[in-house]
Amino acid sequence: MLLPTSLTDDQMNDLISDLQILIRQPSISATNQGLEECSILLSNMMKNAGIQTELLYLALEEQVESRTMGRIPPVVYGEVKSKSNPSGKTILFYNHYDVQPVDPIEKWNEDPFSGKVIGNQIYGRGSSDDKGELITRIKAVEYHLQETGDVPCNIKFIIEGEEEIGSPNLIKYVQRYKEKFKSNLVIWESGYVDKDDRAIISLGQKGILNVEIKVHGPSRDVHSSLAVAIESPAWRLVHLLSLLYDSNDGKVLIKGWYDEVTSLSKQELQLIANEPFNEEAFKKEYGISSFIKGQSSYDIKKALATEPSCNISGLVTGYTNKGVKTILPSTATVKMDFRLVPNMDPGIQFNKLVKYLRSKGYSEKDVTINYVSGEPSFRTPLNNEYVKMIVDSASKIFNGVVLNVSSSGTGPMYVFKEILNVDSICIGSTILPNKMHSPNEFTNLDLLKKGTRCFIEIIKNFSRG
Repeated sequence: MLLPTSLTDDQMNDLISDLQILIRQPSISATNQGLEECSILLSNMMKNAGIQTELLYLALEEQVESRTMGRIPPVVYGEVKSKSNPSGKTILFYNHYDVQPVDPIEKWNEDPFSGKVIGNQIYGRGSSDDKGELITRIKAVEYHLQETGDVPCNIKFIIEGEEEIGSPNLIKYVQRYKEKFKSNLVIWESGYVDKDDRAIISLGQKGILNVEIKVHGPSRDVHSSLAVAIESPAWRLVHLLSLLYDSNDGKVLIKGWYDEVTSLSKQELQLIANEPFNEEAFKKEYGISSFIKGQSSYDIKKALATEPSCNISGLVTGYTNKGVKTILPSTATVKMDFRLVPNMDPGIQFNKLVKYLRSKGYSEKDVTINYVSGEPSFRTPLNNEYVKMIVDSASKIFNGVVLNVSSSGTGPMYVFKEILNVDSICIGSTILPNKMHSPNEFTNLDLLKKGTRCFIEIIKNFSRG
């Protein structure tokens, strides 16, 4: 039987080779590049691993309109039914095969789709998010089948191609193929390992509301000498933004924004207090000298896991190239994201934003407020029956475990709870310096090995509860 603490050189070389194949196939959901091709490649790879696989599609009338022109990418569905325990419990692995755009291309040291190995690292878009994580799950199943001819529990895969654009069709897929996806636990797409080689196991994710606000001014850009006569949409936008967020206390100023937020339990607060957090390593990684508002490590841990946020992700107005162009711009636009916590519904929060800004005098005539996308938050309860098993399994592979109430990121966990009534747990092999969503994305080979071993251990222990 395959030992959970071992992975042969041949198996590791095989893992690296298959990951390189996945990285070398572009699959950018934002531009609809290579998604169908990647789904077919992935399906064939999983079949070769011994996983029964099919591509799932939606009927045209079921689809949420894509943000890009082209066909909605399929979900890759995989299943391995236990021969020895066919009526036993089922793990559902959720991952995605789409990746972020590579811009700015000039900041990459290598071809973004090279899959080049340098020392202990493999580079390329998707190497960590999410093809590197995905390969550890596939190989854990494959190597278990190779050594034992069976798996001790039932295993399913749902691998989508739109996660990086907000999973607009995932809920439709899960609704349509509900019977296929029935399971006892979802293992989420990724998880972190800290600098002390401890697995960070997260029990939830924040929600998100993405909006775009555009302030309209004169009918065209005009000479800046007219600034004494014509109101600038750029200055109006600056004032508008000052009404949304108080930088002194970090609070969102929109009326009723926190109405649905509930207090944390004593157990959750204790878990946050006990969670290790390397303040200096965090500051060094992101090139900062202090935290926002001079907060303590505990305050930051609590905020990352459990507090809403208001962020400006992009501002566009006027002339931004080299030199001088003295204009008063005709429009000013801001892209914003609000991270949400449990009980905050993106649609309700958007309506609060619109009502608040209209009450401040920003009319529909001169200020456009668009809902771009949103996802609710979700947290798996601390007393979920599988938490201890995941912790115990990871403890055998990594140098300890840190249990986290919620990650600061966002994903569609709520879909699986809402439709399948199943909880999710995040565990994986990513480190903060992996540069996911940035140029020169990479992942560590030794952590891919540990991640695969960890999933072998989880598969072995899952049916025991």
